[in-house]
Amino acid sequence: MGNGDLNWIANFIWGIADDVLRDVYVRGKYRDIILPMTVIRRIDAVLEPTKQAVLDMKRKMDKAGLTSQDAALSQAAGQAFYNASPYTLRDLTASAHAQQLKADFETYLHGFSSNVQEILDKFKFRNQIATMVQANILGNVIEKFLDSSCSSPTCCPR
Repeated sequence: MGNGDLNWIANFIWGIADDVLRDVYVRGKYRDIILPMTVIRRIDAVLEPTKQAVLDMKRKMDKAGLTSQDAALSQAAGQAFYNASPYTLRDLTASAHAQQLKADFETYLHGFSSNVQEILDKFKFRNQIATMVQANILGNVIEKFLDSSCSSPTCCPR
């Protein structure tokens, strides 16, 4: 990774902090949002091409009454992880009402496979959702991580 990429990533992160987090979190707490959202965005981008296949498989397995679905959903995703919620991060930017966005975002997070759930639990990221909703920044945070000016595949690939 060259200096240009590192500078771009640093500017991207500080841009989110300055534009969205500064008045809500103290500087040392930015990581409570930036790190998990970076991981979530990266996982979301990796899963995006197979989202419909995962949803189709989930629907078939639910209809058949199968409860052990991890292996089949991972296979449909083509990864060791999946998200079986009806949402992608892009879907969540359209929610205008803060409480609806909160509910949809929580549904999205809950749809991840257990191995991703473990990562989210280690970050204690769910503890931050209420703060972001109360400060009315959850939608802005999501939009910043989906910013179309993002051009670095190491941070937020499309």
